[in-house]
Amino acid sequence: MPLTNWAGSHIYGARVIHAPETREQVQDIVAAAAQIRVLGSRHSFTDIADSAELVTLEQLPPDVVIDRGAMTVTCSGGLRYGELALELAREGLALANLASLPHIAVAGAVSTATHGSGDRNGNLATSVAALEIVLSDGTVVRAARGEPDFDGLVVGLGAVGALTRVTLDVEPGYQVRQRVFEGLEWRDLFEHFDAITSSGYSVSVFTRWGETVDQVWIKTRADLAGLASVPDYGLFGAVPSTQHRHPILGLDPVNCTPQLGIAGPWAERLPHFRMGFTPSSGAELQSEYIVRRSDAVAAIEAVLVIAAAMRPVIQVSEIRTIAADALWMSPQYGRDTVALHFTWSPDPVAVRRAMVEVERVLARFEARPHWGKLFLAGAGEIRPLYERHGDFVALLDRVDPRGAFRNDWLRRHVLGPDQL
Repeated sequence: MPLTNWAGSHIYGARVIHAPETREQVQDIVAAAAQIRVLGSRHSFTDIADSAELVTLEQLPPDVVIDRGAMTVTCSGGLRYGELALELAREGLALANLASLPHIAVAGAVSTATHGSGDRNGNLATSVAALEIVLSDGTVVRAARGEPDFDGLVVGLGAVGALTRVTLDVEPGYQVRQRVFEGLEWRDLFEHFDAITSSGYSVSVFTRWGETVDQVWIKTRADLAGLASVPDYGLFGAVPSTQHRHPILGLDPVNCTPQLGIAGPWAERLPHFRMGFTPSSGAELQSEYIVRRSDAVAAIEAVLVIAAAMRPVIQVSEIRTIAADALWMSPQYGRDTVALHFTWSPDPVAVRRAMVEVERVLARFEARPHWGKLFLAGAGEIRPLYERHGDFVALLDRVDPRGAFRNDWLRRHVLGPDQL
């Protein structure tokens, strides 16, 4: 049967998929391939990972190594965050943040700057302390934070090579409480936006762009001063839910992480969905656009104006904050940001029409798209949004001079069609 992404919205065109069990096998496969990409957990909604040949790292040994002196953990790039979290929990350790889904692979998530939420939290790539990469000639390079090119290699969009090993910062384990508030008025979100997003360690605003905001999910760490208590009173007029909720109102929350202010381990609260369950049927498409924190309210208001064009195909939107970083191709490069995420119904034609409108109204805010989601902007529109774009292209020319890791997606959206 043809291999598809998790949502079934993309069929991979590769003629062969390699599943090496050692790094040496990865080296041989990559060096022999004319065109190749690394296939992660297939949670992208695009052809970002497609190529004539694909290699999956899922069969590599996890080989989780903890360095308590450096407070880091090193593991295979193919390991999923939920699996890594179990290993860390046994050692009383934790990561600073997680994405909505714990099912995603470490290498794929950091390569696309996938993120969670929180005013003080960077995207997942900001936790990377070091990388081991198999280049297109089969050689292995290692880069650590602070070394030349490191900030260009981390969010490498799958174009720098195969990330076989990743070293991440860790910290002592901690407990998190999660509470959901319902029925927030738009005017109260706009008036108290900073207060709402700073009311927890990780905050997500869910909406279907109707008369009110549907839900606000507040995740609070018990060990941080100033963020130690989950509010059990009204949140600027929104009321605390007395039931567990799914981000999409009306869906069964059985696969969601526990709420109602019940304390639990970090890895069982920071994601929205539990590791042991498929979060949904996958019958959806997704896109996301990231704007400056200072433009958040104006950008949300602009999207509200076109809400009628989205409602026929919108399942839910999530609004989150992410802290600035220095990674060249990160949407958070050089600026604190707010991400507007859209989960669409699986109707590509209608969704494209809605995306045209969303990208039109967000263009004046210089919105940067999430690399793993659907977006329409081409390389000519993307290039001015990234100050280090030229440095990144030059880096690719050095680490992959034969262009083995370049593909159609990269040419359309990042490099331009003239880049072989």
